[in-house]
Amino acid sequence: MSKKTVPFDRGFAEDLAKKHPTPFYVYDEKAIRLKAREFVQAFSWVPGGFRNFFAVKALPNPHILKILREEGMGADCSSLPELILAEKAGLRGEEIMFTSNDTPAGEFVKARDMGAVINLDDITHLDFLAKHAGIPRLICMRYNPGPLKEGNAIIGKPEEAKYGLTRPQILEGYARAKKMGAERFGLHTMVASNELNPDYFVETAVILFELAVEVFKATGVRMEFVNLGGGIGIPYKPGAVPVDLFRVSRGIREAYDRIIPSGGLHPLRIVTENGRCVTGPHGYLVSRAIHEKNIYKRYIGLDACMANLMRPGMYGAYHHITVLGKEGVRASETYDVTGSLCENNDKFAVDRELPPVDMGDLLVIHDAGAHGHAMGFNYNGKLRSAELLLQEDGSVRMIRRAETVEDYFATLDFGGL
Repeated sequence: MSKKTVPFDRGFAEDLAKKHPTPFYVYDEKAIRLKAREFVQAFSWVPGGFRNFFAVKALPNPHILKILREEGMGADCSSLPELILAEKAGLRGEEIMFTSNDTPAGEFVKARDMGAVINLDDITHLDFLAKHAGIPRLICMRYNPGPLKEGNAIIGKPEEAKYGLTRPQILEGYARAKKMGAERFGLHTMVASNELNPDYFVETAVILFELAVEVFKATGVRMEFVNLGGGIGIPYKPGAVPVDLFRVSRGIREAYDRIIPSGGLHPLRIVTENGRCVTGPHGYLVSRAIHEKNIYKRYIGLDACMANLMRPGMYGAYHHITVLGKEGVRASETYDVTGSLCENNDKFAVDRELPPVDMGDLLVIHDAGAHGHAMGFNYNGKLRSAELLLQEDGSVRMIRRAETVEDYFATLDFGGL
């Protein structure tokens, strides 16, 4: 069961706030490294060596990518800047998976020049890639299983998603890729986001294993690896049960032993592309209470807003909140916790029971280490906050400074006004 704690106390956070005005993000390096090592341990049996390609979109900071590279992870990229981030973090060649859709030609060229694994989202992309960047020796394709696989609330039903190739297109695509000069092959799917049912990922593995065997029998194309995608969720609510990676691994291994050797594909490498579960629980948004409002409801206004953390306002997502220094105080009050954006959905919590909040209190919003800062924006002229790394020795390093008003105006040209 998940228990929500913070790896620092109020005094520590107040000291940080003297150097880095709130709001700011704090990432726990030790906890992130431990999670990365758990992946390695859980999937140590995988032939050819398991790798999780960290989904850069979850936390696109080169300092975090460097930490994960040191722990054996690669990078899952979906754009030119993400490819460059991975490159700056020291990742090279097939340590990078490039999975995108509606991809501009220049991004395929960059991925090809870097030697990244190119994962195609549509059968028409074969000709597009050949024309603009050439067909690499290693090619991967994204499978959309349609009604064979149930999606979830965030990513939607596979048959209604814009991603991937159908089963007939997969068979045609690999046959064509082989004729076009590809010599090595991988198979990929991604059908869920923030899923907490461990059996879901085993079911996904079965679908890909069976498809890999089918492709081999129909076309002679032998998969070198399958990428099971990401989507492993995190327990945002206290008491929720986190996904047991070792249970997932055991289920996938049983499916592998049942399907792959008899299908003639052993050894088949297995990789994934999880982001949220690696860094999500280990990132915290620290903000200060600056206003209290009592009308039809009671509101606590923070100096952070939806521009700093979009998920509660966009998805109605739950993020636990701790009032630093009052961890042992009874949650006797009910508040909506809000930001200053000119949108009524700019709320971090609705009808949340908390200890009494005084003006100046520091509030910590949990599980913000994935799809938090990364989804920030500048609506209403809001500026994105700093990112800080709580290092293993207890010291803190700024890994991204806060935006300034000068940054906001930097791309504008006032000369013609």
